[in-house]
Amino acid sequence: QVQLVESGGGLVQPGGALRLSCAASGRISSFLSMAWYRQAPGKQREWVATIFSGGTTNYADSVKGRFTISRDNAKNTVYLQMNSLKPEDTAVYYCRAGTLQGSSWGQGTQVTVSS
Repeated sequence: QVQLVESGGGLVQPGGALRLSCAASGRISSFLSMAWYRQAPGKQREWVATIFSGGTTNYADSVKGRFTISRDNAKNTVYLQMNSLKPEDTAVYYCRAGTLQGSSWGQGTQVTVSS
């Protein structure tokens, strides 16, 4: 099973930026996809963005134009660049890897957007 470790979360003011990282134990170039999800207090986990093996990316409407998912195959790391952050972006952000063997999740990293 793939091990995933997220980092980069923290407290940021509205309008600010953060970059999340997700380091994988395996070769992400062989994965079908990698994605970011988030879960706000009292809400269900929701999908944020996906990057597929071929490089195609998809985004939730709520983050389109503000967030960018990318990857560094040499470092086996996926990133989520978050700009123009809003209080409603506050959540625990999780990384998910999709492989032929199934899905793996990280433990999450907290992002808090507040003045």
